Amino acid sequence: MRYSTAEKQAIRAEARRLGLAGAHFVGAVVMAHLNGDLALPAERTAVDDLIDEYTALREQVARIGTNANQIAHRLNSGGDAHPVDAAVLAEARRLVALVQDTVKAVDAAANVAATTRWAA
Repeated sequence: MRYSTAEKQAIRAEARRLGLAGAHFVGAVVMAHLNGDLALPAERTAVDDLIDEYTALREQVARIGTNANQIAHRLNSGGDAHPVDAAVLAEARRLVALVQDTVKAVDAAANVAATTRWAA
């Protein structure tokens, strides 16, 4: 789930007011909707689609880090290096800074998109 900073603060504030954990409150609202007790906005917007795209991009970027971590774990536990490991790790070093910048940019853009979703 992705929330703007303002949405997250509002969710946490309402959860605190009700004496609930934030996740419990969000889950209860979702279940109320699924049970037909809560109406939601009628249609998706282009901003909703953009948020989904940013989320998918962030997941793909995270997979790059997972692959590098798997190689590092194998090598650190005494496993044999595969012929391509050195090249992959060298490229991973170069990508780390790029990935960090990308994740920050994706998070910032998703936050802007989530914030402007309600202004539209």
